[in-house]
Amino acid sequence: MNFRWDAEGPFKPLHVMNPTRLAFIRSTLCRHFGKDQNCARPFEGLKFVDVGCGGGIISEPLARMGASVMGIDAVEKNIKIAQLHADLDPITSSIDYRCTTAEKLVEEQRQFDAVIALEVIEHVANPSEFCKSLSELTSSSGATIISTINRSMRAYATTIIMAEYVLNWLPRGTHEWSSFLTPEELVLILQRASISVEEMAGFVYNPLTGRWSLSDDISVNFIAFGRKTANE
Repeated sequence: MNFRWDAEGPFKPLHVMNPTRLAFIRSTLCRHFGKDQNCARPFEGLKFVDVGCGGGIISEPLARMGASVMGIDAVEKNIKIAQLHADLDPITSSIDYRCTTAEKLVEEQRQFDAVIALEVIEHVANPSEFCKSLSELTSSSGATIISTINRSMRAYATTIIMAEYVLNWLPRGTHEWSSFLTPEELVLILQRASISVEEMAGFVYNPLTGRWSLSDDISVNFIAFGRKTANE
């Protein structure tokens, strides 16, 4: 997937969803690491990796919150776009962008306080192996955050039929319904990878306001926070 720093472009839905995703990330990680949520830079001194970072729309705000961020993506064009945009700001220019994969970082024996993979797992060939890699990248006291799309008929109707074919929010063929995971499946996969899911929330879109909000409704888009367990 090619991302552009164009809030009105093909990936407008991700830009619009960003504040809601960040609210969940900030809240759960501040609690996990014992940080003050009201602090401007609560993640100072922590190392994060944004897996499948695209153009860096999550990496940049995490860097502004004080984290030392590595953003990785398998598509070189995405990394170039991310780097060009990050270089416009001295704070975000510190982001370490790399055209690589989680599996390669595991081979390098890298570890991070928080491993974040948003809207990525539904595009990988083997979700179980992918989650094992995320777990191996997560430090023993670290956290893993994954967001994805539920394999429900409602998700098929809204994410594929409406978003790709009716509203043209996303390029056709962006998603494949059979590749989606139910929340129960994701929890089990993560559990087998030594990650215990402790919190989950849904994203709900309001067409009247054009905004997303966190919800208990996980029937379409959802995000999960997990803690690395000791039995690796």
